[in-house]
Amino acid sequence: MKPIKLGVIIGNRGFFPGELCIKGRERVLKALQEEGIESVLVSLDATRNGAIESLAEAHLCADLFKKHREEIDGILVTLPNFGDERAVANTIRFSGLNVPVLVHAFNDDPNNMLMGGRRDSFCGKMSVCNNLRQYNVKYSLTGLHTVDPENAAFHADLRKFASVCRIVKALRGARVGAIGARPTAFNTVRYSEKLFEQSGISVETLDLSELIGWINKMTDTDAPVKAKLDSIRGYTQTAGIPEKSLLKMAKMGAAIDKWMTDNQLVATAIQCWTALEEFYGIVPCTLMSMMSNKLMPSACETDIAGLLGMYILDAASGKPAALLDWNNNYGTDPNKGVVFHCSNLPKDVFTSQKMDYQEIIAGTVGKDNTYGTIVGRIKPGPFTYCRVSTDDLNGKVAAYFGQGRFTDDKLNTFGGFGVIEVPNFQKLLTYICENGFEHHVAANLSECGDAIEEALSKYMGWSTYHHR
Repeated sequence: MKPIKLGVIIGNRGFFPGELCIKGRERVLKALQEEGIESVLVSLDATRNGAIESLAEAHLCADLFKKHREEIDGILVTLPNFGDERAVANTIRFSGLNVPVLVHAFNDDPNNMLMGGRRDSFCGKMSVCNNLRQYNVKYSLTGLHTVDPENAAFHADLRKFASVCRIVKALRGARVGAIGARPTAFNTVRYSEKLFEQSGISVETLDLSELIGWINKMTDTDAPVKAKLDSIRGYTQTAGIPEKSLLKMAKMGAAIDKWMTDNQLVATAIQCWTALEEFYGIVPCTLMSMMSNKLMPSACETDIAGLLGMYILDAASGKPAALLDWNNNYGTDPNKGVVFHCSNLPKDVFTSQKMDYQEIIAGTVGKDNTYGTIVGRIKPGPFTYCRVSTDDLNGKVAAYFGQGRFTDDKLNTFGGFGVIEVPNFQKLLTYICENGFEHHVAANLSECGDAIEEALSKYMGWSTYHHR
Protein backbone atom coordinates (compact mmCIF):
# COMPACT_ATOMS: atom_id res chain seq x y z
CA MET A 1 0.00 0.00 0.00
CA LYS A 2 1.06 3.58 -0.64
CA PRO A 3 2.23 5.21 2.61
CA ILE A 4 -0.20 7.56 4.33
CA LYS A 5 0.88 11.21 4.49
CA LEU A 6 -0.31 13.43 7.34
CA GLY A 7 -0.22 17.16 7.71
CA VAL A 8 1.14 17.77 11.23
CA ILE A 9 0.14 20.75 13.37
CA ILE A 10 2.20 21.23 16.53
CA GLY A 11 0.23 23.38 18.93
CA ASN A 12 1.90 25.94 21.19
CA ARG A 13 0.94 28.39 23.94
CA GLY A 14 3.69 31.01 24.28
CA PHE A 15 4.17 31.15 28.03
CA PHE A 16 5.07 27.43 28.12
CA PRO A 17 8.71 26.46 27.48
CA GLY A 18 9.54 26.26 23.76
CA GLU A 19 11.70 23.23 24.44
CA LEU A 20 8.51 21.21 24.97
CA CYS A 21 7.49 21.86 21.36
CA ILE A 22 10.93 21.14 19.93
CA LYS A 23 11.36 17.83 21.75
CA GLY A 24 7.70 16.91 21.29
CA ARG A 25 8.06 17.40 17.55
CA GLU A 26 11.03 15.01 17.45
CA ARG A 27 9.18 12.35 19.42
CA VAL A 28 6.01 12.51 17.32
CA LEU A 29 7.89 12.45 14.02
CA LYS A 30 9.86 9.44 15.23
CA ALA A 31 6.61 7.60 16.00
CA LEU A 32 5.22 8.46 12.56
CA GLN A 33 8.39 7.24 10.87
CA GLU A 34 8.28 3.98 12.80
CA GLU A 35 4.75 3.39 11.51
CA GLY A 36 5.74 4.19 7.93
CA ILE A 37 3.66 7.39 7.89
CA GLU A 38 4.98 10.38 5.98
CA SER A 39 4.48 13.95 7.21
CA VAL A 40 4.13 17.53 6.02
CA LEU A 41 4.81 20.29 8.58
CA VAL A 42 6.42 23.69 8.84
CA SER A 43 10.19 23.67 9.28
CA LEU A 44 11.66 24.18 12.72
CA ASP A 45 12.87 27.66 11.86
CA ALA A 46 9.77 28.81 9.94
CA THR A 47 7.79 29.60 13.10
CA ARG A 48 8.47 29.96 16.80
CA ASN A 49 9.77 26.53 17.86
CA GLY A 50 8.39 24.98 14.66
CA ALA A 51 4.89 25.15 16.18
CA ILE A 52 1.65 27.00 15.34
CA GLU A 53 0.31 29.69 17.67
CA SER A 54 -0.40 32.99 15.93
CA LEU A 55 -2.74 33.94 13.10
CA ALA A 56 0.24 34.47 10.80
CA GLU A 57 1.63 31.02 11.65
CA ALA A 58 -1.78 29.46 10.99
CA HIS A 59 -1.77 31.01 7.51
CA LEU A 60 1.80 29.85 6.93
CA CYS A 61 0.99 26.25 7.84
CA ALA A 62 -2.28 26.31 5.88
CA ASP A 63 -0.47 27.52 2.78
CA LEU A 64 2.00 24.67 3.13
CA PHE A 65 -0.86 22.18 3.39
CA LYS A 66 -2.49 23.70 0.28
CA LYS A 67 0.66 23.04 -1.71
CA HIS A 68 0.45 19.37 -0.71
CA ARG A 69 -3.34 19.01 -0.74
CA GLU A 70 -3.26 16.15 -3.28
CA GLU A 71 -0.84 14.22 -1.07
CA ILE A 72 -2.23 14.83 2.42
CA ASP A 73 -4.53 12.03 3.60
CA GLY A 74 -5.20 13.34 7.11
CA ILE A 75 -4.10 15.84 9.74
CA LEU A 76 -2.43 15.11 13.08
CA VAL A 77 -2.82 17.81 15.74
CA THR A 78 -0.32 17.21 18.52
CA LEU A 79 -0.11 19.24 21.72
CA PRO A 80 3.25 19.17 23.54
CA ASN A 81 1.74 21.89 25.73
CA PHE A 82 -1.68 23.50 26.12
CA GLY A 83 -1.59 24.82 22.56
CA ASP A 84 -3.52 27.64 20.96
CA GLU A 85 -6.95 26.29 20.07
CA ARG A 86 -7.74 29.11 17.63
CA ALA A 87 -4.52 28.62 15.68
CA VAL A 88 -5.20 24.89 15.29
CA ALA A 89 -8.77 25.43 14.09
CA ASN A 90 -7.76 28.31 11.82
CA THR A 91 -5.00 26.30 10.19
CA ILE A 92 -7.43 23.55 9.24
CA ARG A 93 -10.04 26.03 8.03
CA PHE A 94 -7.56 28.10 6.01
CA SER A 95 -6.08 24.97 4.41
CA GLY A 96 -9.44 24.01 2.90
CA LEU A 97 -8.65 20.34 3.51
CA ASN A 98 -11.55 18.01 4.14
CA VAL A 99 -9.66 15.06 5.60
CA PRO A 100 -9.76 13.13 8.88
CA VAL A 101 -8.14 14.86 11.87
CA LEU A 102 -6.54 13.14 14.88
CA VAL A 103 -6.05 15.15 18.08
CA HIS A 104 -3.20 14.03 20.35
CA ALA A 105 -1.97 15.41 23.69
CA PHE A 106 1.21 14.62 25.62
CA ASN A 107 1.32 13.28 29.17
CA ASP A 108 2.43 15.51 32.04
CA ASP A 109 5.03 14.20 34.47
CA PRO A 110 3.65 14.52 38.03
CA ASN A 111 7.24 14.99 39.23
CA ASN A 112 7.76 17.94 36.90
CA MET A 113 4.74 20.20 37.31
CA LEU A 114 6.38 23.58 37.79
CA MET A 115 6.40 26.10 34.94
CA GLY A 116 9.65 24.77 33.52
CA GLY A 117 8.17 21.38 32.69
CA ARG A 118 4.40 21.59 33.03
CA ARG A 119 2.45 20.98 29.81
CA ASP A 120 -1.30 21.30 30.57
CA SER A 121 -1.97 19.37 27.34
CA PHE A 122 -4.67 17.44 29.19
CA CYS A 123 -6.69 20.67 29.43
CA GLY A 124 -5.60 22.13 26.10
CA LYS A 125 -6.93 19.14 24.19
CA MET A 126 -10.44 19.92 25.43
CA SER A 127 -10.11 23.51 24.22
CA VAL A 128 -8.87 22.42 20.80
CA CYS A 129 -11.74 19.96 20.42
CA ASN A 130 -14.22 22.63 21.54
CA ASN A 131 -12.99 24.96 18.80
CA LEU A 132 -12.90 22.27 16.13
CA ARG A 133 -16.52 21.51 16.91
CA GLN A 134 -17.38 25.23 16.66
CA TYR A 135 -15.62 25.33 13.27
CA ASN A 136 -17.57 22.23 12.16
CA VAL A 137 -14.36 20.22 11.73
CA LYS A 138 -14.80 16.48 12.27
CA TYR A 139 -12.03 14.92 14.33
CA SER A 140 -10.85 11.69 15.94
CA LEU A 141 -9.30 11.12 19.35
CA THR A 142 -6.55 8.91 20.69
CA GLY A 143 -7.67 6.00 22.86
CA LEU A 144 -6.12 7.60 25.94
CA HIS A 145 -6.83 11.28 26.57
CA THR A 146 -3.08 11.93 26.92
CA VAL A 147 -0.42 9.52 25.75
CA ASP A 148 3.31 9.64 25.06
CA PRO A 149 4.39 9.06 21.43
CA GLU A 150 6.56 6.13 22.48
CA ASN A 151 3.59 4.32 24.03
CA ALA A 152 2.28 1.27 22.17
CA ALA A 153 -1.22 2.69 22.56
CA PHE A 154 -0.27 5.75 20.49
CA HIS A 155 1.21 3.56 17.79
CA ALA A 156 -2.07 1.64 17.70
CA ASP A 157 -3.89 4.97 17.40
CA LEU A 158 -1.72 5.89 14.42
CA ARG A 159 -2.37 2.56 12.69
CA LYS A 160 -6.10 2.90 13.20
CA PHE A 161 -6.09 6.51 12.00
CA ALA A 162 -4.09 5.53 8.90
CA SER A 163 -6.82 2.99 8.11
CA VAL A 164 -9.49 5.65 8.63
CA CYS A 165 -7.67 7.98 6.23
CA ARG A 166 -7.33 5.25 3.61
CA ILE A 167 -11.04 4.39 3.78
CA VAL A 168 -12.19 8.00 3.51
CA LYS A 169 -9.79 8.81 0.68
CA ALA A 170 -10.78 5.64 -1.19
CA LEU A 171 -14.51 6.33 -0.98
CA ARG A 172 -14.45 10.02 -1.82
CA GLY A 173 -14.10 10.13 -5.57
CA ALA A 174 -14.28 6.37 -6.14
CA ARG A 175 -15.36 5.25 -9.59
CA VAL A 176 -16.78 1.72 -9.79
CA GLY A 177 -18.13 -0.25 -12.73
CA ALA A 178 -21.36 -2.23 -13.12
CA ILE A 179 -21.13 -4.76 -15.94
CA GLY A 180 -24.55 -5.96 -17.01
CA ALA A 181 -28.02 -5.53 -15.59
CA ARG A 182 -29.16 -6.67 -12.18
CA PRO A 183 -30.22 -10.32 -12.41
CA THR A 184 -34.02 -10.38 -12.43
CA ALA A 185 -34.22 -12.79 -9.51
CA PHE A 186 -32.03 -10.63 -7.25
CA ASN A 187 -34.14 -7.73 -6.00
CA THR A 188 -31.86 -7.78 -2.97
CA VAL A 189 -29.03 -6.09 -4.88
CA ARG A 190 -31.04 -3.00 -5.80
CA TYR A 191 -29.36 0.23 -4.72
CA SER A 192 -29.48 3.98 -5.26
CA GLU A 193 -26.75 5.42 -7.49
CA LYS A 194 -27.82 8.89 -6.39
CA LEU A 195 -27.19 8.24 -2.71
CA PHE A 196 -23.74 6.89 -3.48
CA GLU A 197 -23.06 9.90 -5.71
CA GLN A 198 -23.78 12.18 -2.74
CA SER A 199 -20.92 10.41 -0.94
CA GLY A 200 -18.59 10.97 -3.89
CA ILE A 201 -18.96 7.47 -5.36
CA SER A 202 -19.73 7.24 -9.09
CA VAL A 203 -21.03 4.18 -10.94
CA GLU A 204 -20.10 3.61 -14.59
CA THR A 205 -22.30 1.07 -16.40
CA LEU A 206 -21.55 -1.31 -19.25
CA ASP A 207 -24.08 -3.48 -21.07
CA LEU A 208 -23.15 -7.13 -21.51
CA SER A 209 -23.81 -6.82 -25.24
CA GLU A 210 -21.05 -4.21 -25.51
CA LEU A 211 -18.62 -6.37 -23.58
CA ILE A 212 -19.34 -9.43 -25.74
CA GLY A 213 -19.16 -7.25 -28.85
CA TRP A 214 -15.63 -6.15 -27.93
CA ILE A 215 -14.69 -9.75 -27.23
CA ASN A 216 -15.97 -10.91 -30.62
CA LYS A 217 -13.60 -8.48 -32.35
CA MET A 218 -10.57 -10.08 -30.67
CA THR A 219 -8.41 -12.83 -32.12
CA ASP A 220 -6.81 -15.66 -30.20
CA THR A 221 -3.36 -14.22 -30.89
CA ASP A 222 -3.97 -10.61 -29.77
CA ALA A 223 -1.22 -9.59 -27.35
CA PRO A 224 -3.60 -8.60 -24.50
CA VAL A 225 -5.40 -11.95 -24.87
CA LYS A 226 -2.19 -13.95 -24.76
CA ALA A 227 -0.95 -11.97 -21.75
CA LYS A 228 -4.20 -12.52 -19.88
CA LEU A 229 -4.16 -16.23 -20.68
CA ASP A 230 -0.66 -16.50 -19.24
CA SER A 231 -1.72 -14.63 -16.08
CA ILE A 232 -4.71 -16.95 -15.61
CA ARG A 233 -2.49 -20.02 -15.83
CA GLY A 234 -0.04 -18.45 -13.42
CA TYR A 235 -2.77 -17.58 -10.95
CA THR A 236 -4.46 -20.93 -10.31
CA GLN A 237 -4.48 -24.64 -11.13
CA THR A 238 -6.23 -25.16 -14.47
CA ALA A 239 -5.88 -28.93 -14.85
CA GLY A 240 -8.98 -30.37 -16.50
CA ILE A 241 -10.28 -27.02 -17.74
CA PRO A 242 -10.96 -26.95 -21.52
CA GLU A 243 -8.62 -24.72 -23.51
CA LYS A 244 -11.53 -23.00 -25.23
CA SER A 245 -12.92 -21.96 -21.83
CA LEU A 246 -9.58 -20.53 -20.77
CA LEU A 247 -9.35 -18.58 -24.01
CA LYS A 248 -12.83 -17.15 -23.47
CA MET A 249 -11.79 -16.05 -20.01
CA ALA A 250 -8.67 -14.42 -21.39
CA LYS A 251 -10.63 -12.42 -23.96
CA MET A 252 -13.16 -11.27 -21.41
CA GLY A 253 -10.42 -10.34 -18.99
CA ALA A 254 -8.59 -8.30 -21.62
CA ALA A 255 -11.79 -6.45 -22.51
CA ILE A 256 -12.62 -5.67 -18.89
CA ASP A 257 -9.06 -4.50 -18.20
CA LYS A 258 -9.22 -2.01 -21.07
CA TRP A 259 -12.65 -0.73 -20.04
CA MET A 260 -11.50 -0.21 -16.45
CA THR A 261 -8.37 1.62 -17.56
CA ASP A 262 -10.23 3.82 -20.04
CA ASN A 263 -12.80 4.79 -17.39
CA GLN A 264 -10.41 5.02 -14.42
CA LEU A 265 -12.34 2.43 -12.41
CA VAL A 266 -11.16 0.92 -9.14
CA ALA A 267 -13.66 -1.93 -8.75
CA THR A 268 -16.38 -3.82 -10.60
CA ALA A 269 -19.60 -5.73 -10.07
CA ILE A 270 -20.56 -8.18 -12.82
CA GLN A 271 -23.81 -9.78 -13.91
CA CYS A 272 -23.13 -13.47 -13.88
CA TRP A 273 -26.35 -15.32 -13.24
CA THR A 274 -26.96 -16.71 -15.88
CA ALA A 275 -26.56 -14.69 -19.06
CA LEU A 276 -22.79 -15.09 -19.37
CA GLU A 277 -22.98 -18.85 -18.97
CA GLU A 278 -25.84 -19.28 -21.44
CA PHE A 279 -24.69 -16.89 -24.15
CA TYR A 280 -20.91 -16.72 -23.72
CA GLY A 281 -20.07 -20.06 -22.14
CA ILE A 282 -18.02 -19.37 -18.98
CA VAL A 283 -18.38 -18.00 -15.48
CA PRO A 284 -16.30 -14.84 -14.83
CA CYS A 285 -15.25 -15.97 -11.36
CA THR A 286 -11.54 -16.46 -12.06
CA LEU A 287 -11.25 -12.99 -13.58
CA MET A 288 -13.08 -11.51 -10.59
CA SER A 289 -10.88 -13.44 -8.17
CA MET A 290 -7.76 -12.13 -9.89
CA MET A 291 -8.94 -8.53 -9.70
CA SER A 292 -9.96 -8.86 -6.07
CA ASN A 293 -6.63 -10.40 -5.18
CA LYS A 294 -4.92 -7.27 -6.60
CA LEU A 295 -7.12 -5.03 -4.38
CA MET A 296 -9.41 -4.14 -7.29
CA PRO A 297 -12.46 -5.88 -5.82
CA SER A 298 -15.04 -7.49 -8.05
CA ALA A 299 -18.49 -8.58 -6.85
CA CYS A 300 -21.00 -10.88 -8.47
CA GLU A 301 -24.69 -10.30 -9.28
CA THR A 302 -23.97 -6.60 -9.96
CA ASP A 303 -24.01 -6.00 -6.21
CA ILE A 304 -22.49 -2.51 -6.18
CA ALA A 305 -23.31 -1.94 -2.51
CA GLY A 306 -21.65 -5.24 -1.60
CA LEU A 307 -18.69 -4.27 -3.76
CA LEU A 308 -18.21 -1.12 -1.66
CA GLY A 309 -18.02 -3.26 1.46
CA MET A 310 -15.14 -5.13 -0.18
CA TYR A 311 -13.51 -1.85 -1.20
CA ILE A 312 -13.72 -0.50 2.35
CA LEU A 313 -12.08 -3.61 3.78
CA ASP A 314 -9.34 -3.46 1.13
CA ALA A 315 -8.62 0.18 1.98
CA ALA A 316 -8.68 -0.39 5.74
CA SER A 317 -6.33 -3.36 5.81
CA GLY A 318 -4.48 -3.68 2.52
CA LYS A 319 -5.75 -7.26 2.29
CA PRO A 320 -8.12 -8.62 -0.39
CA ALA A 321 -11.78 -9.03 0.48
CA ALA A 322 -14.38 -11.54 -0.67
CA LEU A 323 -18.12 -11.18 -1.15
CA LEU A 324 -19.91 -14.04 0.61
CA ASP A 325 -23.38 -15.26 1.48
CA TRP A 326 -24.41 -15.58 5.10
CA ASN A 327 -25.51 -19.01 3.99
CA ASN A 328 -26.09 -21.72 6.60
CA ASN A 329 -26.24 -22.54 10.27
CA TYR A 330 -23.48 -24.74 11.62
CA GLY A 331 -25.15 -27.42 13.67
CA THR A 332 -26.85 -25.97 16.73
CA ASP A 333 -24.11 -23.56 17.78
CA PRO A 334 -25.84 -20.14 17.86
CA ASN A 335 -22.60 -18.24 17.30
CA LYS A 336 -21.40 -20.24 14.30
CA GLY A 337 -22.46 -20.34 10.67
CA VAL A 338 -21.35 -21.17 7.14
CA VAL A 339 -20.40 -18.55 4.55
CA PHE A 340 -20.24 -19.51 0.90
CA HIS A 341 -20.00 -18.43 -2.71
CA CYS A 342 -19.72 -20.31 -6.00
CA SER A 343 -16.94 -18.80 -6.06
CA ASN A 344 -14.94 -15.75 -7.12
CA LEU A 345 -13.04 -15.39 -3.85
CA PRO A 346 -9.48 -14.00 -4.08
CA LYS A 347 -6.95 -16.78 -3.81
CA ASP A 348 -5.15 -15.21 -0.84
CA VAL A 349 -8.09 -16.04 1.45
CA PHE A 350 -7.89 -19.79 0.75
CA THR A 351 -5.89 -22.52 2.40
CA SER A 352 -5.65 -23.97 -1.13
CA GLN A 353 -7.64 -23.39 -4.30
CA LYS A 354 -8.10 -24.45 -7.92
CA MET A 355 -10.25 -23.65 -10.93
CA ASP A 356 -13.41 -25.71 -11.36
CA TYR A 357 -16.94 -25.48 -12.76
CA GLN A 358 -20.04 -23.93 -11.19
CA GLU A 359 -21.98 -26.85 -9.76
CA ILE A 360 -25.16 -24.98 -8.91
CA ILE A 361 -26.14 -23.86 -12.42
CA ALA A 362 -24.36 -26.57 -14.42
CA GLY A 363 -27.57 -28.57 -14.41
CA THR A 364 -29.38 -25.66 -16.05
CA VAL A 365 -26.91 -24.38 -18.65
CA GLY A 366 -24.58 -27.36 -18.94
CA LYS A 367 -21.23 -28.08 -17.29
CA ASP A 368 -19.24 -26.99 -20.36
CA ASN A 369 -20.65 -23.48 -19.98
CA THR A 370 -19.71 -23.04 -16.32
CA TYR A 371 -15.94 -23.42 -16.08
CA GLY A 372 -14.08 -20.70 -14.23
CA THR A 373 -14.92 -20.86 -10.53
CA ILE A 374 -12.17 -20.68 -7.89
CA VAL A 375 -12.94 -23.19 -5.17
CA GLY A 376 -11.48 -24.05 -1.79
CA ARG A 377 -11.76 -23.46 1.95
CA ILE A 378 -11.10 -20.10 3.61
CA LYS A 379 -8.12 -19.99 6.00
CA PRO A 380 -8.89 -20.12 9.74
CA GLY A 381 -8.19 -16.93 11.68
CA PRO A 382 -9.69 -13.57 12.60
CA PHE A 383 -11.73 -11.65 10.05
CA THR A 384 -13.69 -8.42 9.64
CA TYR A 385 -17.02 -8.28 7.83
CA CYS A 386 -18.79 -5.28 6.32
CA ARG A 387 -22.07 -4.70 4.50
CA VAL A 388 -23.04 -1.44 2.80
CA SER A 389 -26.57 -0.71 1.63
CA THR A 390 -28.60 2.25 0.44
CA ASP A 391 -31.57 2.86 2.73
CA ASP A 392 -33.74 4.41 0.05
CA LEU A 393 -36.79 4.75 2.30
CA ASN A 394 -34.84 7.06 4.62
CA GLY A 395 -32.54 8.58 2.01
CA LYS A 396 -29.21 7.50 3.50
CA VAL A 397 -26.34 5.08 3.09
CA ALA A 398 -26.24 2.45 5.83
CA ALA A 399 -23.64 -0.11 6.87
CA TYR A 400 -22.95 -2.72 9.51
CA PHE A 401 -19.62 -4.31 10.36
CA GLY A 402 -17.86 -6.32 13.02
CA GLN A 403 -15.29 -9.00 13.65
CA GLY A 404 -15.20 -12.73 14.18
CA ARG A 405 -13.05 -15.68 13.21
CA PHE A 406 -12.96 -18.40 10.60
CA THR A 407 -12.70 -21.78 12.32
CA ASP A 408 -11.29 -25.13 11.28
CA ASP A 409 -14.54 -26.96 12.10
CA LYS A 410 -15.21 -29.90 9.79
CA LEU A 411 -17.28 -29.14 6.68
CA ASN A 412 -17.47 -31.00 3.37
CA THR A 413 -19.05 -28.92 0.61
CA PHE A 414 -18.20 -27.22 -2.70
CA GLY A 415 -17.46 -23.70 -3.93
CA GLY A 416 -15.62 -21.22 -1.74
CA PHE A 417 -16.62 -21.61 1.88
CA GLY A 418 -15.74 -21.31 5.54
CA VAL A 419 -17.15 -21.86 9.00
CA ILE A 420 -17.37 -18.63 10.97
CA GLU A 421 -17.81 -17.77 14.63
CA VAL A 422 -19.20 -14.32 15.50
CA PRO A 423 -19.91 -13.10 19.05
CA ASN A 424 -23.65 -12.66 19.64
CA PHE A 425 -24.27 -13.94 16.13
CA GLN A 426 -28.01 -14.33 16.63
CA LYS A 427 -28.25 -10.64 17.57
CA LEU A 428 -26.46 -9.73 14.33
CA LEU A 429 -28.75 -11.94 12.26
CA THR A 430 -31.77 -10.32 13.89
CA TYR A 431 -30.36 -6.87 13.08
CA ILE A 432 -29.79 -7.85 9.44
CA CYS A 433 -33.33 -9.15 9.03
CA GLU A 434 -35.11 -6.38 10.95
CA ASN A 435 -33.28 -3.68 8.99
CA GLY A 436 -33.66 -5.32 5.59
CA PHE A 437 -29.98 -5.82 4.80
CA GLU A 438 -28.91 -8.10 1.98
CA HIS A 439 -27.70 -11.69 2.33
CA HIS A 440 -24.31 -10.77 0.85
CA VAL A 441 -21.49 -9.65 3.14
CA ALA A 442 -17.90 -8.64 2.43
CA ALA A 443 -15.14 -10.17 4.56
CA ASN A 444 -11.38 -10.32 4.72
CA LEU A 445 -8.68 -11.71 6.97
CA SER A 446 -8.03 -8.61 9.06
CA GLU A 447 -9.18 -6.86 12.23
CA CYS A 448 -10.25 -3.33 11.30
CA GLY A 449 -13.79 -2.86 12.63
CA ASP A 450 -12.91 0.16 14.77
CA ALA A 451 -11.36 2.01 11.83
CA ILE A 452 -14.40 1.29 9.67
CA GLU A 453 -16.71 2.70 12.33
CA GLU A 454 -14.70 5.91 12.63
CA ALA A 455 -14.46 6.39 8.86
CA LEU A 456 -18.04 5.63 7.88
CA SER A 457 -19.91 7.14 10.79
CA LYS A 458 -17.84 10.23 11.53
CA TYR A 459 -16.34 11.23 8.21
CA MET A 460 -18.70 9.76 5.60
CA GLY A 461 -21.82 10.50 7.65
CA TRP A 462 -23.37 7.08 7.01
CA SER A 463 -25.77 5.32 9.34
CA THR A 464 -23.73 2.53 10.94
CA TYR A 465 -24.01 -0.39 13.32
CA HIS A 466 -20.85 -1.87 14.83
CA HIS A 467 -21.72 -5.34 16.02
CA ARG A 468 -19.87 -6.62 19.07
